[in-house]
Amino acid sequence: MPHILNHMEKLKLDIIGMSYSQSQSGAYALILGVKGGKKRLPIIIGRFEAQAIAIELENMKPARPLTHDLFKRFADELNATLTEVIINKFEDGIFYSLLVCEHEGNTLYIDSRTSDAVALSLRFNCPIYANKTVVDEAGIEMDDEQIENEINDDLKENSNQESEYKKMSMADLEEALKKAIEEENYEEASKIRDEIKRMKK
Repeated sequence: MPHILNHMEKLKLDIIGMSYSQSQSGAYALILGVKGGKKRLPIIIGRFEAQAIAIELENMKPARPLTHDLFKRFADELNATLTEVIINKFEDGIFYSLLVCEHEGNTLYIDSRTSDAVALSLRFNCPIYANKTVVDEAGIEMDDEQIENEINDDLKENSNQESEYKKMSMADLEEALKKAIEEENYEEASKIRDEIKRMKK
């Protein structure tokens, strides 16, 4: 494995955004972009993984640790760390990833779903890379305006509840946010947080 990785050209990725998937009910589209370029990787992920990513991106504190938080705590206790995530393969429409971990001077490579790998990279504050062949095969060239328009279009499909939030005061929104987090309803919490941010602009 190390020999293969050493000869692999990899590209650094940023998290561009996340939206509801129009193609798969109950799923989300996570969009990763090549740093400094226009190539984007749209990755379909599940609701739980989308929440785990959104919680960390928006600095929400869950009432109880999620699985990814538990993984981080477990690794910390064992003095292990996640140094990077590599999306190393794309087959039959599915992205595959590797977790590159360090423990007591040893480098470990662990297979992972890409959605879990991204959620963990946020918790360990480590970079995300993709094999160049994966970007060449699955990457879509889009500029930021196109992505923003697509995300906004997707979000409009799910805007009924959000319109209710627009009628609420800041105090009521903050109370609703607290309640949503306590009830572990992170999808609603994310929508409420978006409305709070909009009101503060």
